[in-house]
Amino acid sequence: MELEAIRDRVAALRGEVHKVVVGQERALDLMLVALLSDGHVLLEGVPGTAKTLLARAFAAALGLQFGRVQFTPDLMPGDVLGTNLFNFQTNRFVLTQGPVFTEILVADEINRTPPKTQAALLQAMQERAVTIDGTTHALSPGFMVLATQNPIEQEGTYPLPEAQLDRFLFKIPIGYPSLDEERAMVRVHGHRTVTPPLSEFGIRPVATLDDVIAMRATVAGLRLSDEIVEYVVGLVRSTRGRPALACGASPRAANMLATAARARAAIHGRGYVIPDDVKALLLPALGHRVVVAPGAELEGLSAEGVLGRVVEEVEAPR
Repeated sequence: MELEAIRDRVAALRGEVHKVVVGQERALDLMLVALLSDGHVLLEGVPGTAKTLLARAFAAALGLQFGRVQFTPDLMPGDVLGTNLFNFQTNRFVLTQGPVFTEILVADEINRTPPKTQAALLQAMQERAVTIDGTTHALSPGFMVLATQNPIEQEGTYPLPEAQLDRFLFKIPIGYPSLDEERAMVRVHGHRTVTPPLSEFGIRPVATLDDVIAMRATVAGLRLSDEIVEYVVGLVRSTRGRPALACGASPRAANMLATAARARAAIHGRGYVIPDDVKALLLPALGHRVVVAPGAELEGLSAEGVLGRVVEEVEAPR
């Protein structure tokens, strides 16, 4: 797909989502980058900031199969993946597919379910496949997880382990809207107390699975100069061995950051990556992959602050 066509398709996706969601431009931009990068997204924000609505509207604007799981403490892996049930008429076990057999999976409040069920998504997110009773089943090439979680509520939650966080391309904070955005929100949604069906807003799908695959192929073919490769690797390696970080970013993070930088360049109509693409994506791509040391936390340092220093210290190519 030509870069101009990608830019037009992305603009159409934005327009459809904004029929429902007011604001959240940064979050939507990152979700679009993740879509073109074949990556997953974790949306984190306090209740009532339209995390689930944003995920649902994004899925509705794509002509892809859509599924949703409300994660709860009693959810089991089989409730997500599916299970083999015995059919007495045929005397055979038949797979009853779980909600993971879809293309866009909204994993709502993913941190409300125990680690055993959280881990059910690990293979699906990394390999686009699931193994049930020793048999591996392929998922759609369009499979994408849009997960949400609440960062302030601790009771009845199970923090995501680092191994699962590393599967997400981006962790996107969903903050409060601006004054003007909140006024517009009340004008649009202030006459009801529940979320209405998205069909009321006239959202139409503007991209098919073939379109998404074609856009991803174009992104994968974008030029990444040796200087940009050195810059990406230098940033990621600079997070390791720092006294302020108990754990730095993994090699997977470097690959994901490079892919996402390509996608951002394509969205902006460029056939090549520039350092600003990498800088703009560093925090959402690496912020959830590094672990701040306890001593640094006591001094008030955060992942955002440490990564800011990394950007300052690692010289960008000119």
